[in-house]
Amino acid sequence: MSASTPKKNSFFGGAAILTAGIIIVKLIGALYKIPLGNILTDAAFADFNTAYDIYSLLIIISTGGLPVALSKMVSEANATGRVNQVNKVFRLAVCAFCVLGTISFLIMAVFPRQLAEAMHNSRAYWSILALAPAVFFICPMSALRGYFQGQSLMAPTAISQIIEAMCKLVIGLALASLIVRAGMDESLAAAGAILGVSIGVFLAMVYMYWCYRTRLAHQKAGRDVPDSGREILGTLAKLAIPITIGSSIIAATNILDSAIIMDRLQEALGITEDAARTLKGVYNKTMTLYNLPASFMVPLTSSVIPAVSAARAVKNYRQGAQISETTLRTTALLAFPAGVGLFVLGEPIIRLLYPSTDVALAGWMLSLLGIASISVCFMLVSNSIMQAHKLVTLPMVITLIGCVCKLIVGYILIGNPDINIKGGAISTVVCFTLIALLDLVIIKLALPRSLSYVRVFAKPAAAAAAMGASAWAICGLLSKALVKVGLFQMKDENGLAILDEAGKAILSWKGNALAVAVAIGVAVIVYFALILLTKAISKDDLSLMPKGDKIARLLHIQ
Repeated sequence: MSASTPKKNSFFGGAAILTAGIIIVKLIGALYKIPLGNILTDAAFADFNTAYDIYSLLIIISTGGLPVALSKMVSEANATGRVNQVNKVFRLAVCAFCVLGTISFLIMAVFPRQLAEAMHNSRAYWSILALAPAVFFICPMSALRGYFQGQSLMAPTAISQIIEAMCKLVIGLALASLIVRAGMDESLAAAGAILGVSIGVFLAMVYMYWCYRTRLAHQKAGRDVPDSGREILGTLAKLAIPITIGSSIIAATNILDSAIIMDRLQEALGITEDAARTLKGVYNKTMTLYNLPASFMVPLTSSVIPAVSAARAVKNYRQGAQISETTLRTTALLAFPAGVGLFVLGEPIIRLLYPSTDVALAGWMLSLLGIASISVCFMLVSNSIMQAHKLVTLPMVITLIGCVCKLIVGYILIGNPDINIKGGAISTVVCFTLIALLDLVIIKLALPRSLSYVRVFAKPAAAAAAMGASAWAICGLLSKALVKVGLFQMKDENGLAILDEAGKAILSWKGNALAVAVAIGVAVIVYFALILLTKAISKDDLSLMPKGDKIARLLHIQ
């Protein structure tokens, strides 16, 4: 076994731990966002997301590049055995995080009304105020996560994410339900739901700090002489600023997009603020589902940077390129089926999860956003690969180009009465497809060995296409068959209605739920079978993963 194998295994072992954590967090998130979308009105859901857009921009400005830079510097110091360098880098990073977190907190806490007015949604005031503490607590927590990830210790990050998600679920949903039942203003219900986020972030930060203190107590003293504070901060800034700017571009675009939607719906189409909030809420519900596939890229983006950086630190450039290629292939295996599934089952999924919303409108947008979700996955992973290979400026430039296109296309289309809110979904597809294509071209040219995109992407794409066709056919045929055979009959033998409208809605929902469940089950089997038959994942890929050789033997992959 080569000396590089432990590094590879630590990369994929870390990715596996984060993947497990992300799966749990996303399941909890679904149990939070989906019921929340049914507890809150569409308009209140728009208030919730308006505050979250502001929060997202501020935390990216405060923490977007520093965790990546910290992870990279810690990984490189560990690879060369510099214990004191690791500790000094971390201490200085925490100070920088806390300063930025305090500034961001004050912006949300002192100016909530002004921020809400700037977003053309005055009712988002309370939600912005309730989310202000989270933007401070997440800063030191992000430093702690970067510290552990730089040492390929992913369990603390995964557990802290679960703590954060559970608090959001339990406390957020409970507060929202209590406020709605009390008959209070719908905007306060949105604020109650989002207060759970602030509490969850605080408790997750406490847990991460406990992990750090425990590890520090058992750490052996180092003998190395760390770099000066000026050098460390200079390196952190050099790495973090381009990444932060690149990440902030998307968050800033989301804020501008949200403001443009509300402004164009009210000014160009002449509808009221409450009607615009309702349409925006429908759009936000589709965005919640569209963002799910991209969230499963977090383990790859978090692990690829320290793994490639460690390989490059010891001048093993071939290993860094191999990790990058395998990461892209893994992305394809995950992103294609998820995006195709949303595309072919957009309306049935909306009918299943959000039956009280405008199903036809939301279903149309979700199907289109399924295409965009694939591009987002490749964009996120490609950006991390380029950053790991020290191409930190290019992702920022490419992202800026795509986001400018999104705002222009969105502004034009949303103001068209025949398109209106659908323009938001269309502009999202244009933006991220352009970014992903440009990213992949740069990676093809930049990696130190030839990369075949046909080898990496063709088989997963073909398998996902066949899977999508089977899911679409099964769902459509089964829905019709259930009605035809009378399993979900709404009339008696004389043709007289036996159910009121509420009963019909429940029965129709059950029929749709069964069709969607069967279609997804068949799709999973078809996709998995085709992946094995076409050998879309190789033995070499699996050999880099924990227990990969055993998995390869079990699946008869040569």
